[in-house]
Amino acid sequence: MADRVAIASDHAAIEMKAALGAWLTENGFEVADLGPATADSVDYPDYGYRLAASIASGEARWGVALCGSGIGISIAVNRNPAARCALVSDNLSARLARQHNDANVIAMGARLIGIETARDCLAAFLSTEFGGDRHQRRVEKLSNPQI
Repeated sequence: MADRVAIASDHAAIEMKAALGAWLTENGFEVADLGPATADSVDYPDYGYRLAASIASGEARWGVALCGSGIGISIAVNRNPAARCALVSDNLSARLARQHNDANVIAMGARLIGIETARDCLAAFLSTEFGGDRHQRRVEKLSNPQI
């Protein structure tokens, strides 16, 4: 499970999902493709919830959530307290999501960034360690809100 990445999208990001899944496999990661299998119209929350459940159950260590903008599917993933999904669009935001927020899911918008940028974001995300220290208590509050 340590190197297992779950990936899910909606119809708008099916091409990006395939490209990132292939890149992950080429780089030694086990990939759990949670769908969809075709470009037929689907509802992104269904796939976001499926991805978050995979993270929460421990079936996958990391997640990649994709839709047209990345916004909708990231909201769906973040409904699960075990998931910390960060919407990113460049290398720096991907690195900071891991380093400061211990994000375990990365979300990207296929209509906003290209596949090459998405690969760069994913590489940065997967190669960056959580910084801990002062960030740890903040991350703990994300899954345990005290309102």
